[in-house]
Amino acid sequence: MGRSTEHPGKGSKNPYATVAVGSDFLQLDIGQAPPGGRTAWLAGRLRSAIADGRLPVGARLPASRVLAEELCVTRGVVTEAYRRLAESGQIAGRGRRGTVVVAAPAAPRPRADGRAEPGPALFDSPNEGAVDVLRTLPCRIDLSPGVPDLAAFPRTAWLRAERAVLAGVTPGDFGYGDPQGAPALRRAVVGWLARNRGIRADPDEVVVVAGVAQALSLLGQLLRADGIRRIAVEDPGSLGARQQLEYGGHTIVPVPVDAGGLDVGALRASGVGAVLLTPAHQFPTGVVLDGERRRELLSWAADGGVVIEDDYDAEHRYDRPPVPALRSLLPDGVCYAGSVSKLLAPALRVGWLLVPPDRLDAVVTAKRYADLGNGILTQLILARLMDSGELERHLRHVRQRHRRRRDVMLRAMERHLPGARVHGAAAGLHLMVTFDAPSGDFRDTDLAAAALTRGIKVHPLSWHRISPGPPGLVLGYAAGPAHEIDEGIAVIGEALRTLHPSG
Repeated sequence: MGRSTEHPGKGSKNPYATVAVGSDFLQLDIGQAPPGGRTAWLAGRLRSAIADGRLPVGARLPASRVLAEELCVTRGVVTEAYRRLAESGQIAGRGRRGTVVVAAPAAPRPRADGRAEPGPALFDSPNEGAVDVLRTLPCRIDLSPGVPDLAAFPRTAWLRAERAVLAGVTPGDFGYGDPQGAPALRRAVVGWLARNRGIRADPDEVVVVAGVAQALSLLGQLLRADGIRRIAVEDPGSLGARQQLEYGGHTIVPVPVDAGGLDVGALRASGVGAVLLTPAHQFPTGVVLDGERRRELLSWAADGGVVIEDDYDAEHRYDRPPVPALRSLLPDGVCYAGSVSKLLAPALRVGWLLVPPDRLDAVVTAKRYADLGNGILTQLILARLMDSGELERHLRHVRQRHRRRRDVMLRAMERHLPGARVHGAAAGLHLMVTFDAPSGDFRDTDLAAAALTRGIKVHPLSWHRISPGPPGLVLGYAAGPAHEIDEGIAVIGEALRTLHPSG
């Protein structure tokens, strides 16, 4: 039986008054702690809560002073318990944000030297919530891929456009609008695609969507209605896009990617009816679908295959000429998706989808029943930025910033990751690196977890693979300042040497 968790009230005139000694946090009862073992008991309770999910990754722990007062123990008991969990990489201090859970323990597994070590549960299980959890975790330096320089968002131009839009709208413009998208934005998108991607289209062919993610969801509905449930994807390829299609009920078929891009011969051999690919800047390798593969792919589409083109990072190029969109070569055979997430900010949730004429009505209907259409005011502001040339000016500005940060990361890799192979440096917002390591020598999920315990966020390459391959990382360089990039790569180098001393 546990000892009483109450004691006479301090300063009370009633000698029988009692005060509970415990905390609502995890229902901690200090009376259950063994004599002389309060710190170990508290650390154990916290570890158990992290392991069983009561304290998920990102959860905030009470301040040590507050928890000590609630448990009627010295503050040192709590700080020492926190220190033990921090040393094991499960929690970390985040300054004013307090102390948060950064990794959950997994079952021990044997190492190459025969000892056991805890597995990085967050990285070992890239389920549908893993990317979101990692994205929301506080950290010291974020090198996650897929994020542009958000500090460069053109606030002045946006506010100027917003004032102009608000000065000109009528009361009717505050209604629901056309679920296909505001005509002004559809016209502006057509102009943008003609100028920057070589695509000729009519505004009536454009459907405004909430980013490429919604475009994939809408197309997935159409493909299922047509009886297509198996979709080919690039391997390696985007984990998020793959999960989007799987959530829609599709079976994913991996098709290998090499220096020429997607292996179209393997695509034909797979027998699938549709393929999703990123031909202008393949994620994560950064390769471009070469001319011969493009001709083979368009031939496959002419034979009835459905091509979904995610025009990922097409505008962000530094050391190579522009690459035409597949849609510009076969307008009636390619479903084309793009967005402003990498041009301006993901928070806007605005993108566009172009589909062959025979699918347009079905896409608009699906969009209507999904959300009645995107917010009208944001569409009108974006249209004004496109029409005025402000978006092109912004793109030129961030291209220069991104290029400088890419160069900083490349130099940092030469110093701190001399054995790494760098891929995709000519364009985009990220680099892919691979390591020459024998199978089983070390795992990139371990490296990502070790980096996170040191305050650095990265993506393990294996998250974006279906088939086995060498360990690696996908590292974004666009979002942070140069000094953070250099420091982050240095920390990754330290973590790598710890996990893989011969690397």
